[in-house]
Amino acid sequence: MSNETDAADGGIQLEYGVDDKPPLPKSILLGLQHVAVMIVPATAVAYVVAGGVGLDAADTAYIVQMVLLFSGLATMVQAYTVGPVGARLPIVMGSSFTFVGASISIGADYGLAAVFGAILVTGFVVEGLIGWQFKRIQPFFPPLVTGLVVVIIGLYLIPVAMDYAAGGADAADFGALHHIGLAALVLAVAVGLNLFTRGVTRLLSVLAAIVVGYAAALALTFATGLELVDFSPVGEAAWVALPSPTHFGFEFEPIAIATFAVLFLVSAMETVGDMSGVTAAEGRNPTDEEFRGGLFNDGLLSSIGAVFAAFPITSFSQNVGIVNFTGVMSRHVVGIGGVFLAVLGLSPKVGAAVTTIPSAVFGGAVLLMAGMVAASGFRLIVSHVDLDRRNTVVVAVSLGLGLGIATTPEALAGLPSRAELFFGQPVIVTALSALALNTFVPGDSSPLFDASPNADTEPATAGPSDD
Repeated sequence: MSNETDAADGGIQLEYGVDDKPPLPKSILLGLQHVAVMIVPATAVAYVVAGGVGLDAADTAYIVQMVLLFSGLATMVQAYTVGPVGARLPIVMGSSFTFVGASISIGADYGLAAVFGAILVTGFVVEGLIGWQFKRIQPFFPPLVTGLVVVIIGLYLIPVAMDYAAGGADAADFGALHHIGLAALVLAVAVGLNLFTRGVTRLLSVLAAIVVGYAAALALTFATGLELVDFSPVGEAAWVALPSPTHFGFEFEPIAIATFAVLFLVSAMETVGDMSGVTAAEGRNPTDEEFRGGLFNDGLLSSIGAVFAAFPITSFSQNVGIVNFTGVMSRHVVGIGGVFLAVLGLSPKVGAAVTTIPSAVFGGAVLLMAGMVAASGFRLIVSHVDLDRRNTVVVAVSLGLGLGIATTPEALAGLPSRAELFFGQPVIVTALSALALNTFVPGDSSPLFDASPNADTEPATAGPSDD
């Protein structure tokens, strides 16, 4: 029987708590569910960057392999820790789209050696420093700020999920009925199983939906001749391939290092938001030790991965949605998922088989997960923040700017190219807006101002003047 945990204040009812161990067969299936939801976007980062810099098939396959391997290693460290590294939380790690634009532009101008050199230097230096000093800077990241980061991560993923649901942004038949139908099928099965069943079928609702969608895609492929599932990459992939250090070499370009330093700051804020989204299931914020260990893991594994040509590794927001959607918060389940990822990273053939999942099938699952991530961020804000006039303005401005950039990126076309790259990231704009407003506007959650003793009775003292 599952060990149901009563919902804490603002939390949800958990089937399994963070230290609970579901039976091994169930844990394996739950771990596979985490892998199934994140494997396509994690490997997509490698494909997109490789295509952007013009790599051949062999180098592309190698980068995909390394992303899977280090995603698995970082996930296991996050779940179980190695010394001070790791948070002991159910956080799945993977390669982030935050770094795609910079990797392509720097890789095209200076070569991938400059990209991996910058990651090697800035990964642990930036996130390690943030993690080391997080207790001092934590007052700058109250639930209002971290909740907004979680919200924008979820909302920003929704257009990506819709692109997948329509067949993939580059699909010749983008938006075709069979793509939309597959995505709708996956979404309907996942929601139906979660809301109207109990036990293992509810816990594995997302994985079951992906399996049903994949089976439907296979049936359509054989019945209609549509190439929804392509097995040719499986036959071309090797069974086993080991990592080779300094595969592309290293160069240390100041511009590349400065760019990735800023992006790792954003990645740290995303991780803080994702960790807050996970612990929101228990109705709490992460502890100082959890924040520090999680950020150490982000930075250290990213730097080590750069030696073997893996792109930066950070927390995966889709899997935060799975934790909140299923009520399974066990870190042991996520640890098993990490083992699967590492094995896939050592076996390109198995990884190629997994990536035959059609984009539309994956899109239906990610659409649900993205919405759950955003919902967990809203819950974090509503449960811990008094939405008075001051805090409502912070929410409105931060989300307004972030979504504005997400929906109309061409509005920044007049900026210098590097400024456009920096401010064209919705997560950056939302996070920095929330951080700046919350810090410098007087109010209970500002680290620079004491809370007014009569803030509840004198609204004008809790925020800026109306004058």
